[in-house]
Amino acid sequence: MSIWKIKPLAKLIEDSQETEGGLKRSLSSGALVALGIGAIIGAGLFSLTGIAAADHAGPAVTLSFVLAAVGCAFAGLCYAEFASMIPVAGSAYTYSYATMGEFIAWIIGWDLVLEYALAAATVSVSWSAYVDKFLQQLNIHLPHELLHAPADGGMINLPAIFIVCVLSLVLIRGTKESAIINNILVILKVSVVIVFIVLGWSHINPENHIPFIPKNIPGTQFGGMPGIAAGAAVVFFAFVGFDAVSTAAQEARNPQKGMPIGILGSLVICTILYVLFSWVMTGLVPYTIFKGDASPAATAFAATGYTFLQSVLILAIIAGYTSVILVMLLGQSRVFYSMSNDGLLPSFFSDVHKKFHTPWKTNLFFLVFVSIFAGFVPIKDLGHMVSIGTLFAFTLVCIGIIVMRKKMPDAERKFKVPLVPLVPILGVIVCVYLMTSLTMESWWRLLIWLIIGICIYFFYGKQHSKVDD
Repeated sequence: MSIWKIKPLAKLIEDSQETEGGLKRSLSSGALVALGIGAIIGAGLFSLTGIAAADHAGPAVTLSFVLAAVGCAFAGLCYAEFASMIPVAGSAYTYSYATMGEFIAWIIGWDLVLEYALAAATVSVSWSAYVDKFLQQLNIHLPHELLHAPADGGMINLPAIFIVCVLSLVLIRGTKESAIINNILVILKVSVVIVFIVLGWSHINPENHIPFIPKNIPGTQFGGMPGIAAGAAVVFFAFVGFDAVSTAAQEARNPQKGMPIGILGSLVICTILYVLFSWVMTGLVPYTIFKGDASPAATAFAATGYTFLQSVLILAIIAGYTSVILVMLLGQSRVFYSMSNDGLLPSFFSDVHKKFHTPWKTNLFFLVFVSIFAGFVPIKDLGHMVSIGTLFAFTLVCIGIIVMRKKMPDAERKFKVPLVPLVPILGVIVCVYLMTSLTMESWWRLLIWLIIGICIYFFYGKQHSKVDD
């Protein structure tokens, strides 16, 4: 049995048809856009904007967001074409199976665990920290030991585990119900982002934007265009999640139309909000104030004088984090569902609940898996693994478009990437460039993770693959 066997496109289309015991098509185009926004707006906007400004780009962090968005746009166009051709759960894993073969599909599916599962764990830790801040304003103080991992001087991060468990149970209840909750959270956090921009705009001090592109950032080696590029690598985490829309393709009512709208629409909306938000934030106070600040948005907003809205801002951040965790858990469960359907993972992962039509056993598995990381691993050890896993997935998807255009030029495409192969090649270049800006430790962790995955594939997945049946 060849490890390069490709799953036929006709078989993928057949798998996408709704069946009585399968996933239910319940998501509209609007729900898919909200799903993308729910995944994107979160920790990156509310936390990393200040870090990127203080350590790398200064007020030009707005340009860092634009650069990161350009890289995501190249990948997003490729995702949109694949999603319109292959409306099946599984995202980049499924696309790779149809273009580059089973082994590459396995590698990317295993890699997506880094993106989705560990992103959920990372954001849940931040969620825990902001919940603690909010409770402190109510004069409620939780024990340090229950808020931090052992490596940070605690015993267990209990609030982080709590939110992972609650949202996993929500996902088991049903995708439509999860989407309704996500829509409410998206409306809340987008409203507060807009309020921040509108109220903060009139309090901008133009002197805080001079120089807009600092030649040298105090206390760092960055500045100028290299600083903008380094800032883009940092804020890239803020865009992690738009591809999660593609994991829900099998639950979209009209995936050929809805998937491109969901992927590109959420990316465009969030980029506009990111640029305006970062412009206002760096205009309210000097960017140097954000150094080492885990909540720069709250720090900047204090300069407006609207102190009575501080609690509302924190609540919005909590809501934003909640929707990100929800979408990340949804995405990971759908990837494992697809891999299990193909025989590469045990059938346990593709069991669908008879009443709720969701892969409930997979949701329970990741409830435990993500909770372990959220409760016992420090956030600083999780973030870079998420970014490198995402960039790796984006790179393979861009390559996959070039391969698919060569192998299946006549296949029906409701949406087509313009200027192929230029756009996919540019996507690869930007993603690889951003990967090189990450630490060697991140590369070693990726390598070790992939080695573990390769061992599982050859000892189990290759032997149980259904493609040869």
